[in-house]
Amino acid sequence: MSACSEPTTFSKTKETAKIVIIGAGASGVAAATKLLEQGFKNVLLFEAEDRIGGRINTILFANSLIDLGAQWCHGEEGNVVYEKVKDLDVLDRTGDYVVHFIRSNKEILTDVHNKALTELTNAFEVPGEHEGSVGDAFNAYWKENIHQLVPNDKTIAKEAQDCLKKVICSMDACDNLSELSYRNFRNFAIAGGDQNLSWRQKGYWKFLSVLLNSSDNQPGDQGILKGHVHLNKRIAKINWEGDGELTLRCWNGQFVSADHVICTVSLGVLREKHHKLFVPALPASKIRSIEGLKLGTVNKFYLEFEEQPVPENIREMAFLWLEEDLKELRSGKYFWLESVCYFHRVDCQPRLLQGWIIGAHSRYVETISEEQVLEGIMWMFRKFLKFSVPYPKNFLRSQWQSNPNFRGSYSYYSTYADELRTGRTDLASPLVDVTGRPRIQFAGEASSRNHFSTVHGAIESGWREAERLNEFYEGRAAN
Repeated sequence: MSACSEPTTFSKTKETAKIVIIGAGASGVAAATKLLEQGFKNVLLFEAEDRIGGRINTILFANSLIDLGAQWCHGEEGNVVYEKVKDLDVLDRTGDYVVHFIRSNKEILTDVHNKALTELTNAFEVPGEHEGSVGDAFNAYWKENIHQLVPNDKTIAKEAQDCLKKVICSMDACDNLSELSYRNFRNFAIAGGDQNLSWRQKGYWKFLSVLLNSSDNQPGDQGILKGHVHLNKRIAKINWEGDGELTLRCWNGQFVSADHVICTVSLGVLREKHHKLFVPALPASKIRSIEGLKLGTVNKFYLEFEEQPVPENIREMAFLWLEEDLKELRSGKYFWLESVCYFHRVDCQPRLLQGWIIGAHSRYVETISEEQVLEGIMWMFRKFLKFSVPYPKNFLRSQWQSNPNFRGSYSYYSTYADELRTGRTDLASPLVDVTGRPRIQFAGEASSRNHFSTVHGAIESGWREAERLNEFYEGRAAN
């Protein structure tokens, strides 16, 4: 029997409605746990990976737990993650510190320079009425504030400008600031308080274990979602034709029917698969939002040493390339090192160093071997640092772009989205039938209007869609 042959009268209740959530990342877990809390009984999560958590990926490394994905709780005020755990004594504050800027001739900038550059980075904002890209705004900001570099050295200023652009790109996941829309700054609501609260040695999984009401704090425990999660189940097709049940086909050929589908797959997967995934095709407004917004690539490096090689007074190192060194780098096999932003110590894990790489070079690095990556990093250390860094005992890197279940790290507004006159509201809007019943809903950090690219934004979006269904059924019950 086809979906179209079902009666148009919808008689399902919270106890009988079949809800399928695609993706068991932060937003999918948030939606599922909230639906169960609200009294829904038939809630299933289909996850393409062999684990739950999505871009929260806490793993064992160096006799401890580290995060390959989401790492810090960004802010306290207006942050649902912080609100959930604030009384559990699981977070540590970062505290104030100054970044050490090091040139490719091994010169460490003076304390005055380091402090000025750190403050310039933290103070950058895009004017509310700005026209053009964030790159245009940053160049104007830099020109106006460069006098803070004392003495005003034009050579160092140019090197620092290039470095700080990369730092901002790492925060916003874009390849370069010229493709970043000013809406990325205007629309994002920064949660007040410490922006880099760390999870000690338990990783971001600690938050998910609280959400799941898990008695086992080890990554992977499904807590109250046991029996609701199906791993290694990638969805190949969502047929939402007509007004009856939706039909989902998994890649292994299994068919599943649903009254409601909450799609929480990453924006990267939507961009790659939407034209094949949905039958019939998505509305034009939805497609514009998927194609206009972007999921950038930011990857991490973790190095474990017998003991910390970086001097005690240095917490974070950012790298400034001399012009002649940069020209030489670009013509050699380590060209990708240009997009390595910085290295820093890992909170509560004194033997670790962590590095970050952005953009096209980040995607390239995913295609070469771990040995080649580490070889390049060690070459960079020798190039920049006066002190010796030994070969690490262990090395690990993330690869978010090449994973077909993610295709990137976190989302941003592109200038192309401005041209298409689209945004996150279009991405978040549900597909409903003629009676207003939600049939396909969308959640995930990319659909969060004000907290995109964060875990708390992903959690809010999952709760938003759970509440949308709850309000629909509560409203029907009241009538």
